[in-house]
Amino acid sequence: MAVEKTLILVKPDGTHRKLTGLVIDRLDAAGLEMVGAKMVSVSEKLAREHYKALADKPFFPDLIKYIRGEFHGFKDHRVMALAYRGENAIGKARAVAGATNPEHASPGTIRGSFGRITTTGHFENVLHASSDEADAEREVKLWFRPDELLKD
Repeated sequence: MAVEKTLILVKPDGTHRKLTGLVIDRLDAAGLEMVGAKMVSVSEKLAREHYKALADKPFFPDLIKYIRGEFHGFKDHRVMALAYRGENAIGKARAVAGATNPEHASPGTIRGSFGRITTTGHFENVLHASSDEADAEREVKLWFRPDELLKD
């Protein structure tokens, strides 16, 4: 199996709730190697570029507000951007993350343990995990400069 890189973002609801360390612990336990980490203040431009494949969806404006912390009224737009590498890194990271909808996420996954749905019906799913190789490659390059990643 090939060594892959993948992107994990601890979203504003996760950083606000101090879940970053727990997310890192679970990814480390899955055998993934962290090769990049930084706190990022998410600009509107970065948010739109990150979610550009979903630009035609009716929930796109809420995605932008959510990743920027505006949805919850947070004063900052911080996320923890993490790059991981390993065999089947994308699949392993997604398995640890759990289903996007916290109600469908298995117990023991990050979203199953810490995700929730608000009384207004919005997901608070703690993190983003790249969905496939093409997304992972694009997303890692979007969030990290080459000199910010440990070399292979």
